[in-house]
Amino acid sequence: MFLNSLSGRFLILTTVFVMLAEVMIFVPSVARFREDYLLLRLEKAQIASLALLANDMIDDALETELLQNAGVYNVVLRRDDMRQLMLSSTLPAEISATYDLREAQPAELIGDALWRLWDTEERVIRVIGQPVRDAGLLIEVTMNTMPLRDAMVDYGLNILKLSAVISVITAILLFLAVRGFLLKPIHRVVRHIKTYANAPEDGRGIIEPTASVLELREAEEALKSMQTQLTGSLKQKEHLAQMGGAVAKISHDLRNILTTTQLLVDRMETSVDPMVQRAAPKLVNSISRAVNLCESSLAFGKAEEAAPVLNRVALDGIVDDVFMGERLATGENEVRYTKDIPANMLLRADAEQLYRVISNIVRNARQAIVATGKSGEISIRAREDTENWRISITDTGPGLPAKAREHLFTPFQGGVRKGGTGLGLSIAAELVRGHGGMLELRKTNEKGTEFEICLPKGVVDRDALAGL
Repeated sequence: MFLNSLSGRFLILTTVFVMLAEVMIFVPSVARFREDYLLLRLEKAQIASLALLANDMIDDALETELLQNAGVYNVVLRRDDMRQLMLSSTLPAEISATYDLREAQPAELIGDALWRLWDTEERVIRVIGQPVRDAGLLIEVTMNTMPLRDAMVDYGLNILKLSAVISVITAILLFLAVRGFLLKPIHRVVRHIKTYANAPEDGRGIIEPTASVLELREAEEALKSMQTQLTGSLKQKEHLAQMGGAVAKISHDLRNILTTTQLLVDRMETSVDPMVQRAAPKLVNSISRAVNLCESSLAFGKAEEAAPVLNRVALDGIVDDVFMGERLATGENEVRYTKDIPANMLLRADAEQLYRVISNIVRNARQAIVATGKSGEISIRAREDTENWRISITDTGPGLPAKAREHLFTPFQGGVRKGGTGLGLSIAAELVRGHGGMLELRKTNEKGTEFEICLPKGVVDRDALAGL
């Protein structure tokens, strides 16, 4: 379990990397040790030669002792342009190689050291070097390679052991430092996330950035921003849910009231008063739409808008109904209503839902124009091609502000006027999508706004779609 944690993996990686660094140091260190070993043999051989020069007559036992002390077989010293064999003994084998330490390069020394560690056979080599304190031109010795290799192996093992100890100590120190500076703040962030997840609506669970490390500080600030936005969104959704419950209750009671009113209006149709006979059908239609709207509101809390019942409908009559309802809310001299719809244009749509779409857009346009205190015009133009019916709704209002454009079709966020809910365009867009079409803002500026409703002529094979 520990090895799967960030702490365990960091400890292992630190140990491995320190060991790799020590291994990279190990090779030149062993090469340096070999060079020092050979130079020491040359120095001891030189001292033995100088002892012989001080006393020309020494017995064989003393000569052997001098050679053993130097660790060599023969000593040759070049002085005064003369090459003298100062000390000698019988070589156990032929000389296998000669190494000149006077001008040896680092790469050459490393290669020779690696070869000496690899070669396990006993050999005799010749070593040439510069005499200490220039006591001659050069000094040359012959020696056995096994003592050199054994010394190199012992030195290398000591280096590796020391490297292992250094690696472990370094890893532990780094582990403790990282645990204090990084892991503890990370664990603190994790605890905050778990606490916040248990009660995201509680603002006390939002983290307060305290990390001193720049990257951790940025992570804590980003987490705080996300938690703040999420808490606000949850509160907004809770309010919307409560509002939805209230709207459902109001719609339920209002539907009952309107149903009673509709019965009374049905009786009005039997009146002999000409004015009542003309107004009754319009009043019936208005009340019917109000009842349908209440029923749709009740269904909204359970699911999306009901699927449209597609029939052939006359667009001209729907537009006339919308314009008549808006004229009742404002005078003709304030807002003019014009239309350009081909005669007998029939669309495949749900008449009630299409009425709601056009009514929502026209009502928004009328309210925007009235709010300016100036007169204006709302125009509806329709056209069709081989694939779609297109309905353009244009007004001469002040245009939509940037905030409204940003959340144009988002419920409770796309409102423009004070006190508006922003539901009109959201509902309209959803109803148009239910027809397989699209509601699009074509343009908006200080000269006016244009929306376009695009309804497809093609019939969707729902059974085929269900099988995909």
